[in-house]
Amino acid sequence: MDCGTTEISQETKKMNVFHKLNIGDSKQIRAADVLQITEHSLQFHESCAEEDLIHTFIRKLLMMNYKARNITANKTSEQNHTKQRDNDSTENNSDMYNELSLSNKGKSQYEQIDPMDVQMAVFHCADGFLKQLMVTKLSQCQYALPLLVPDPDTQQIEFPLWTFRQIIKSWKMRNTNNENISQTQPIYKAQTPMVFFFRFGSVSSSKSQLMNDLINEKHNTFFHRNCQGSSRTRELMDGVVEIAWFCPSGTNDDKFTDCVAFCNLHGDAGDHEKQLQILTEMASVNVVLLPRLDRNERNTKFENLYKDLKPLVCLFTEEDTTVIKTRKGKYKIGWKDRNQADVSEELRRAINDCLSDSSSTFRLEDVSKDSDIRVDEEEDADCRRGREAAQQMMSLLEKNELRDIKVKFLPCQGKLWHEWCQKNKELHRPQGDDLEMEISKKQTEMKKIRQQQHESDLSEFMKLFIKEMNSHGENNMFFLYWLRILLDEYISADLSALLCKYNETWSTVLKLKNSEQLAAKQTELERTSEDLQAATFGLEHIMREISQIYESCKSCESVKKNKKDKLFNFRSLPSLAAEMMISGFPLELMDGDAAHVPVTWISAVLDELIQKLGDQRVFVLSVLGIQSSGKSTMLNAMFGLQFAVSAGRCTRGAFMQLLRVSDEMKTQMNFDYILVVDTEGLRALEISGRSTRNHDNELATFVVGLANLTLINIFGENPAEMQDILQIVVQAFLRIKEVRLNPSCVFVHQNVSDVTAGEKIMEGRRRLLETLDEMTKLAAEEEVYDAECFSDVIRFNIQKDVKYFAQLWEGNPPMAPPNPKYCDNIQELKETIKTHASESHGMILKDFKDHIIALWEALLNEGFVFSFRNTLEISAYRKLETEYSKWSWRLRSAMMETENKLHNKIENETIHEVEETDIHRELSEPSEEVKKSMSEFFEASTYADILIQWKTSFEIKIKDLEENIVKETKRKLNEILQQRDVKKNIDAQRKHLENSLYEKSKELALKLKDKAKDEKTLKKEFDSFWKQCVKRIITDTPAIKDIDIMRDVRKVLTDIYESAPVGHWKGNRDIFTLPSYSDYVIFKNPTKSGNKKKKSGSFKRSTQTLSQEEEIKIRSLVTDVLQHTDTMIQSFNISKMGYNISYIQQLAYYINTTEHKERIDKYELKNEFFIDLVYSICKRAKKMINDQHKLFRDANDPEIYIKKKREEYYSIFQKYCQGTTSAVIFGEIICQKLKEPIEQNVSKKTARDLADEIRSNCPSLNGNRSNLEKHILKTLTEKQDFDKYMNYIKTPRDHFKSFIRDEVCQYIAEKFNESVLPKMKENIKVLQQKIMEAARESTEHVQVNSGDVGLWLKSFTQKLSDGLIFSEKDISGVKHDDVDDFNLLEDVIRQELPDIMSEVSIRFNTKTFPANLDYKFRPDELLIDHFCQCCWVQCPFCGAICTNTIETHDGDHSVPFHRNIGLNGWYYNGTTNLCINICTSSVSSNGHFYPNKSDDTVPWKEYRTAGGVFAKWSITPDQSELPYWKWFVCRLQKDLEKYYNKTFKGSGKIPEEWRKYTKQEAIESLNKYI
Repeated sequence: MDCGTTEISQETKKMNVFHKLNIGDSKQIRAADVLQITEHSLQFHESCAEEDLIHTFIRKLLMMNYKARNITANKTSEQNHTKQRDNDSTENNSDMYNELSLSNKGKSQYEQIDPMDVQMAVFHCADGFLKQLMVTKLSQCQYALPLLVPDPDTQQIEFPLWTFRQIIKSWKMRNTNNENISQTQPIYKAQTPMVFFFRFGSVSSSKSQLMNDLINEKHNTFFHRNCQGSSRTRELMDGVVEIAWFCPSGTNDDKFTDCVAFCNLHGDAGDHEKQLQILTEMASVNVVLLPRLDRNERNTKFENLYKDLKPLVCLFTEEDTTVIKTRKGKYKIGWKDRNQADVSEELRRAINDCLSDSSSTFRLEDVSKDSDIRVDEEEDADCRRGREAAQQMMSLLEKNELRDIKVKFLPCQGKLWHEWCQKNKELHRPQGDDLEMEISKKQTEMKKIRQQQHESDLSEFMKLFIKEMNSHGENNMFFLYWLRILLDEYISADLSALLCKYNETWSTVLKLKNSEQLAAKQTELERTSEDLQAATFGLEHIMREISQIYESCKSCESVKKNKKDKLFNFRSLPSLAAEMMISGFPLELMDGDAAHVPVTWISAVLDELIQKLGDQRVFVLSVLGIQSSGKSTMLNAMFGLQFAVSAGRCTRGAFMQLLRVSDEMKTQMNFDYILVVDTEGLRALEISGRSTRNHDNELATFVVGLANLTLINIFGENPAEMQDILQIVVQAFLRIKEVRLNPSCVFVHQNVSDVTAGEKIMEGRRRLLETLDEMTKLAAEEEVYDAECFSDVIRFNIQKDVKYFAQLWEGNPPMAPPNPKYCDNIQELKETIKTHASESHGMILKDFKDHIIALWEALLNEGFVFSFRNTLEISAYRKLETEYSKWSWRLRSAMMETENKLHNKIENETIHEVEETDIHRELSEPSEEVKKSMSEFFEASTYADILIQWKTSFEIKIKDLEENIVKETKRKLNEILQQRDVKKNIDAQRKHLENSLYEKSKELALKLKDKAKDEKTLKKEFDSFWKQCVKRIITDTPAIKDIDIMRDVRKVLTDIYESAPVGHWKGNRDIFTLPSYSDYVIFKNPTKSGNKKKKSGSFKRSTQTLSQEEEIKIRSLVTDVLQHTDTMIQSFNISKMGYNISYIQQLAYYINTTEHKERIDKYELKNEFFIDLVYSICKRAKKMINDQHKLFRDANDPEIYIKKKREEYYSIFQKYCQGTTSAVIFGEIICQKLKEPIEQNVSKKTARDLADEIRSNCPSLNGNRSNLEKHILKTLTEKQDFDKYMNYIKTPRDHFKSFIRDEVCQYIAEKFNESVLPKMKENIKVLQQKIMEAARESTEHVQVNSGDVGLWLKSFTQKLSDGLIFSEKDISGVKHDDVDDFNLLEDVIRQELPDIMSEVSIRFNTKTFPANLDYKFRPDELLIDHFCQCCWVQCPFCGAICTNTIETHDGDHSVPFHRNIGLNGWYYNGTTNLCINICTSSVSSNGHFYPNKSDDTVPWKEYRTAGGVFAKWSITPDQSELPYWKWFVCRLQKDLEKYYNKTFKGSGKIPEEWRKYTKQEAIESLNKYI
């Protein structure tokens, strides 16, 4: 019964430990959870609350801080106080004996949790991966590891073999020749002697402490009773066997000459028979501790051990004898009252003696053979399945030479991939004259390599890998871990031998100076280096093969499927890699062997990552440093990572790994993940044995450019070593600064001997800053950049951004543990990273993907700074442009409303002048809304740190835009004011006509009043009266005639240019679509020619042709004149003022002005140029002028106007005949007079509303200008009309306008019933309510003020003056003095108005809307005004339009995608061959071009030096052409040749690859790239 009670008590104590540590019964601690970034992980703890002990221990352990076991729990204030007497007397006469005899016996004492209970609690609750990670870190801390662990619930003994799988130990031994032999082995495979320590009974001395003296007297490998934090109660260690290894360093002071395992059984061995049995059988030497040997207390177990042949050392803690060899292999040592160091030394000698006589070895894996213990790998089904799958793969590698494995099993990543990479670099650095042909050739060769990769057989090894990864989805962690473990095991022996051979050969090479053997040894060294490269084989190589399988399949996607495609869906491969990243595996970002980034693969993986996680925000942290400087070690210590490093090799290339940020930290750090990028060391030896500076520069630029923060790892205190790396790093930062990226950096100065010496640190910082400044000057000279010091390049705080790290090891490896000071330095660095991270916005994964591509594309080109396309900046700027478009539309839309109100008031003569202050006041509310929206956008945007550079300029632009539209509105309104007075006569005539008709019809009605009921007689009399009136009006007032614009143009031009060639009109050309203007110029006499020079200023006719620069100047002149004349024509306000030939005269005068001629300095423009320009402009404006004139004629021609009004007058006439009251008739007249203003108001308002809707809903018009251009190109593709293409290429603004008009017209036609009509009806409803409200309020006003009908009419028109063009003057001729019943008048308007509105609605259809509107009010013109207020400058080479949406933008013109320059007429000098080069590839070549007519050439790479238009363009040298234009050249080749009278032959021959593009691919390329 007592025994049962004891067991329950013991069980309770164990559960109490878990309870104190806040671990529930079923709570499992997962590796994924402890590896995430939490607030706890970024804090420094020496002590903590009991419930936080677990996490604090894990965090410190992951940082390889062996003081993880020293953490204590915070005591409560009550526990922290010592017992004290009530009186605090300090008198000298107090009883000292009484005070010192005080006792707390019987009081409950606070028992803190033993550190080993914390460790074992974590071990019991951890998942398999955390256990393995934990044991690996314990090993790195030189701590003993759990070997046999009793289950706390069942007491079943478990052997955690899985946890040892990642541990690799290295040591050195001396051979018979006294030479050091290095050994590196996975510890579970290592065959070593093993010494087993255990005790019987209770002993007074610490067994574990004694073992520490044997292994490393300076470090507590085994935790013991005298360690900090140790408590009397240790609940979870009883029966646990721990193991540690002594690894010799090959020096004379090694305690043991071979690697020796030491096992330690905790607790009384008599209580743990199974552990005792297993270990004593497997041990090479057994060491037993017991108080003394008593014959009366027989110990059968001990007696059996002593009788056994296996060496046994007996330590008696209650005896004081020195070492005695009692028989062969049996030793006795007393410990009582003896110096522990002496005992330890005697024990070491005894063990060594035993080992020298024993051949017994121990292998960790063999422990699993005991059937009575549970092996973790066998118990876990996933682990077992993963091992079996990995072993199946490994079986395929057997009997294969290590150096041949990759060639045989991973064929895609070897020679073929390296050749492809080389071709790709050559593609980005084209040479020769036939540039596009060379590029096309390279692309063809690259496709062939991809085809070869695609056609290569998929090895059985890779088939198994892909099958396994696909079959178990997210549960592949064990499989991947096993595969990595088994691969490292497989290559470790051969790799270790190769490394030894390499080091020996390298040492020999260094000793041989100019000897004959040197060349032979160097060859041997290179061969060994190649063998090393071939022998490295890890999980990263398998994933590299996967990447190449994917890229080759993707490249050959359109090709007929082969057997590889049938085996699996290659599109699933990126998903596998994304899952691996999410699970914590690193992904190779840059292939270190090929020095290349597989961008297609990386993009696909990141796309999958976005699919799985969402477009998460990441903070990118990278590390740079020289080879073997501890970069990966630092990252692993900082974040508990295990970067993929092949056994015995350093990181090659660059790897990226995701670290999840916990939910509570996301708000503090502004992102969801840290993405860590680890890189190969700078100055790493390549296969050739030489350091490649260019590769280092590329790598440094790449990782610095990628990262939000870069850790610069400097090893040692040697200034020369430091200078070498800093020059590379500073140059990288300088390049990144030039392309407007803003990363930050922290310098980590490792292996500093004394990091506590303040003066030394200050001196170190000063020296570092001097070196940085010096390197900045050198780098600035090389990069041609103005920088004097490092702070000119990057924001850098020498006090905060330089960290000094202690040495990694506390002592000499291999037995030295990590230095706790190093771990403290790691924690400080984490705090610094957190500070930098909280100040950064990081980037979303999509932007990170684009950024990788942009950086790599730029690095592939020779000039990184000129090649880099800052995708983050471009993306941010595009979003800003989109917002700017919304802001500008908001202001323009509000201004349209304001302009309409003020226009109505001007026409109603309620205002007689317009001031800018009035317009600003009307615009104040929307202006404030825009300012608020801008402020919110710049502050809250995810690109805030990038956008800040444009904040001021865009605030100025919005302010300027507001000023401009205010001034433009004022100009328009002032024109209306001026024209109002001019057209008073027109309006007066029309009103006089209307009013006289009213009066005469009234007189006739009074005469026929007695025949009011005779409808037939009334109609007959009115018809007769109406015919007489119309006849008289036509006689007295001349009709407005039709106009012939082009006849007037010819007349005006004939008057100006009397010498115009006969018949010129017949051959008149459209000046906007001409391929060249050479026929229009007279060249000045060239001074270089052999012609005799005439007097100054003379000219000679020449058969010369214009240079491209000159062609561009004239085309720019034509475009500017067209733009200005469009504005002039609109200002004539023909719909209100009518047409006059003087308008043509004004246009001709402007076009012929000397101002334009002064822009041309090398030649004179013929008169024919200006004749054709005037003719072409007027021809284009003909429809608009005719339409406006028709509106004027319909409104003002007496005959037309009177015919429209007949029914209205007849209705009034009838009312008069019937004796209807004056109020009723006056009300009806008002309604009739309101009809036209209502129609105009509703049309204008509907047009504005529709423009707003179209801008939101129409696919081609709902984005920015680039989106509009994409739709234009798609439309051109469908129609394939060459003339329209050339109109787009030569006069893009004009083509855009036409396209917008067509789109709006189509939208109205398609959406009239569902969209336009409802808007119109809603506007009619609102206006009807407004009119009735005005009538009601006017009636009330008159009644309150006892006014007359004049007051009523004045009030009524004023209330409508901002909405309708309707004033008192419109009814001034109608007699209404006798109207006195205002309620009746209001009722009449209420009754008649719906009919008027209905009539307006009926007349509203697709023909009348928007045809009845003045041009400037039409929805297409409103949208044209919005979209076309942008930059229209064309590339001087290919004619592509600058994509900046701001007309007068700062900086250079640019466009994402250029075209073939032959489209714009460029040809090869001295030939008739059109050029097929694309701007972006040309500027990366070594070719030249002729910017003008001289023989001077300009290198393409220095195109800006040509000056003029060339200097204002930024053309990125890359391969970013649109396949669309290649298709276009092939499809319309003959049309282009005919247009330019040149051919695509010779150097301009179109590559065959271009002809393979289909129409569908051309359209898809638009969707993909624009």
